[in-house]
Amino acid sequence: MTPARRAGTAACVLLLLFVALTVLVAVRHGAPLPGDRALHRWPLDHRPPVAVATARAITATGTGALPYVLAFVAGLIAGRDNKQRLYAAAGALAVLLLGQAVRYGVMSAVARPRPAAIDWATTAAGHSFPSGHSTTSALTAGLLVWALATRTSAARPASALLLLWAAAVGLSRIYLGVHWASDVLGGWLLASLWLCLAALATAPLVRTPGEDPASASRA
Repeated sequence: MTPARRAGTAACVLLLLFVALTVLVAVRHGAPLPGDRALHRWPLDHRPPVAVATARAITATGTGALPYVLAFVAGLIAGRDNKQRLYAAAGALAVLLLGQAVRYGVMSAVARPRPAAIDWATTAAGHSFPSGHSTTSALTAGLLVWALATRTSAARPASALLLLWAAAVGLSRIYLGVHWASDVLGGWLLASLWLCLAALATAPLVRTPGEDPASASRA
C-alpha cells in the first residue's frame, strides 16, 4: 500500500471516529461520557503540589506562541533549500492555523461545558470539546515528526519523544481538571485526521528519505 493510500485509509477511519464521538457528545448535550467521571475524579485525590506544578508546566507548552514557532521550525527542517524552507514553513503554519480554525468551529457548534470550576487546578476559558491544548500539541508534534521523516529514516527516538510530549499535554488537561477525557480524545482524533488530510494534499511535494533531490525536483 502506498503512503498516500495509507493516509487516505487512516483519514477515513479517523473521520468516522471523530464524527461519531462528536455526535455522541452533542446528543448528550455535553454530559460526561462513560468513563469521563471516573477519570476526572481520580486526580482530585492525587494532586501533590509538585505534580500539579509539573502538570501546569507541561500544559503551558500546548498553547501560546510555542506551537507556532515549532511548526515554523518543522517547515525549515523539511525544506531542501532556502526557498523551499520558507514555503514549507508557511505550509506547516497553514496546517496548524487551519486546524485551529476547524477546532474552533467544532467547539462553538458543540458548546460543551467544562467540568465544574471548583475541580480545576489551573485556569481555563471557552468550551470544552475538543480540547484545544490536546489538538494544538498533537498537530505540532505531527508536523515535527513529518519534518524529521523527510530528512532521515533514523528519526524514531525524536519522534517518540514528540508523541510523548503531545500525550503528556493532553493528559495534563485531565489531571488539572479542566477537560473531560473525551475532550482530549476528540482533540487527538481531530489532530490526527487533519494531519492525514495534510499529508494527502502535500504528498506530491514531499521528498522521502533517500530520494534523489534532482528527480524530486523534476517530479
